Amino acid sequence: MSAALGAERPQVVSHVQQALSYTVFDCKWVPRSARLLCLGSAARGTGVLQLYELHGARLELLREIEKPKPIKCGTFGATSLQQRYLATGDFDGNLNIWNLEAPEIPVYSVKGHKEIINSIDGVGGLGIGEGAPEIVTGSRDGTVKVWDPRQNDTPVANMEPVQGESKRDCWTVAFGNAYNQEERVVCAGYDNGDIKLFDLKTMSLRWETNIKNGVCSVEFDRKDINMNKLVATSLEGKFHVFDMRTQHPTKGFASVSEKAQKSTIWQVRHLPQNRDIFMTSGGSGSLHLWKYEYPAQRSKKDSEGSEMGVAGSLSLLQNVTLSTQPISSLDWSPDKKGLCVCGAFDQTVRVLIVTKLNKI
Repeated sequence: MSAALGAERPQVVSHVQQALSYTVFDCKWVPRSARLLCLGSAARGTGVLQLYELHGARLELLREIEKPKPIKCGTFGATSLQQRYLATGDFDGNLNIWNLEAPEIPVYSVKGHKEIINSIDGVGGLGIGEGAPEIVTGSRDGTVKVWDPRQNDTPVANMEPVQGESKRDCWTVAFGNAYNQEERVVCAGYDNGDIKLFDLKTMSLRWETNIKNGVCSVEFDRKDINMNKLVATSLEGKFHVFDMRTQHPTKGFASVSEKAQKSTIWQVRHLPQNRDIFMTSGGSGSLHLWKYEYPAQRSKKDSEGSEMGVAGSLSLLQNVTLSTQPISSLDWSPDKKGLCVCGAFDQTVRVLIVTKLNKI
């Protein structure tokens, strides 16, 4: 690993801090706005959804809604920019879709899982990616399900353990490869270190590997292109970057790994305006900003003549410690480069500005 040097290094500046009266599990920018959402759990065991607007150096609370069950995760990815509906997964296994203009009753609701929905992702909305608007949910019940909100209560795909296979807690899910109407994959990470890549076109398991520690977060660098890179973070402070362009028949995808810190890496999020830059958030209350450098050649032939990928290298651009508690959620603004929001278990949401990203 090389460290980026000189005065051009980006700085991570804490712009606004807002204390919360509840545990925040996820935070999201509302697309095409200066608004952000915080989702979580109140002390009495109910769900909280707060909508804030950024005014200069302060956050103004626009709306606070209480829901029956704690809310674990949310996504705007399966909705249009006109609607900007929020899909959420809660502690009771419910998938709900909310119109933030009238959030009292969900516009779509299904009892998706038997246990908590740990992770959610959306695709086909916001003008990003081809194909149907779909939502993927991963749960403690061991299943990964894909939903089309235009259809009723049945998932369009259900990836569950085969007969006799042990049920693993699914901690993270992400869409990728949505570059035309037909192609689409879901990547899922589990508590035992398994990573599985499901091909939704062929309804088959395309690839699997194990990174030895629980997989906390997976994300493709872009959902709407031919699979390019995938980052997976783990419970033990390590993360892996897989080059997803070339799949070897037996070795799978080439990867590079990095030990970022001693504690859990809770999340990875790629910069929307530059897919080779990403941020990881840690159990020690720290953020690390990374850049991926491609190798001179991304593939080579092995002794049998099969194409195999070549992994690149990683540079640490900047790191900063913001909290004494884990930073469990992170979201870049899709509209303003370098603007970012993160939520931590110290019951604080922070709006950050990352400088000099256009110089990297």
